[in-house]
Order: sequence, then C-alpha cells, then structure tokens
Amino acid sequence: MTRGPTFWIVVLAILGATGGLWVEHRRLHPPPPQGVTVADVGDLPPEASFVTVEGKPRQLSDWHGKRVLINFWASWCGPCRREMPLLDAAYSRHRDRNVAVLGLAEDTAAGVRGFLAERPVSYPVMLVDADAPGGSLSFGNTRRVLPYSVLIGEDGRILRRKVGTFTGPELDEWLAPAR
Repeated sequence: MTRGPTFWIVVLAILGATGGLWVEHRRLHPPPPQGVTVADVGDLPPEASFVTVEGKPRQLSDWHGKRVLINFWASWCGPCRREMPLLDAAYSRHRDRNVAVLGLAEDTAAGVRGFLAERPVSYPVMLVDADAPGGSLSFGNTRRVLPYSVLIGEDGRILRRKVGTFTGPELDEWLAPAR
C-alpha cells in the first residue's frame, strides 16, 4: 500500500507540532545549571549560603530546629512588595513560637537596601543568586517566578512550596505549630 502526499503532510505536521511543544517546554522549564539540585517536598533543602544586605554571610543551618518560611522576592516585583507587610505581621505574631521568616532577595544589594529604607521589615532579609545553590530554583522554583515561598519544618525537611502571594490566614496556617 502506498501512502499519498496527504499522509506524509499529516505525519510531518504531527512531528513539527511535537518538536515545537518540546522546544517550548524546554524554554519554559530549562534544566538547572550544572551543580544545582532541585529539592522537592519531603527533601532536605540544599546547603545554602546567603549574604545580608550589609555583606554578612549567613547559612540556612543558622535556623535549624525552627519552622522556617523562606520567601524569595525582588524589589522590582510588585506582588512581592505588596506581600511583605503581610509576612512582617505574620512574623511578629509567630516569632515566639520557634518560627523564622527569611526574605531572600533575588535582586541587587542596592535595590534591596533602597526598598527596605522605604519599607523596613523585622525579619532577616538576605541576597541570593536565583540559579545558585540556595536560590529559589534549588528550592523547587522550576517556573522561576516570584514571589516564591518554601516552608521548612523543624526536622529540616521541606514541607510546602507556593508560587504567588499569601493571604493573612494562609500565612497563619503555614506558620502554626506542627500537629
């Protein structure tokens, strides 16, 4: 049985569409850079180092044994900027319950200092490279969007992840003591 030109046109169209979908998927979800492992819920987070806006190095392990909410943000991110007062209020309500909130800025030191001068927060804010170990990608932010948050339990394992902003009640539920 010989195949006519219509058959081959359909075959080529299907192959072209499949190839286009694969290319678009890789564009939206590129593989992590060499040396970066992407953690999932239930995993231990990467060994992460951060730098405060004053230049002081910090380690994620500095908060070991606490329930830690890590919020990745940037000063140029409108939703991030609107979310920070909620995070600050939640931190104030829960800080005496073995809870820490960390703001990790995927931004420049100058941008972060300028923002914090206008809108200070009471929780620690540090700088991190998005694609480095300790950046949001290594905590599961494969869509690479901000804000992005991760909750780490007292045992050091990732409990939850969230793309987008929180509501006040949602933050309280995330930061409530483990049951």
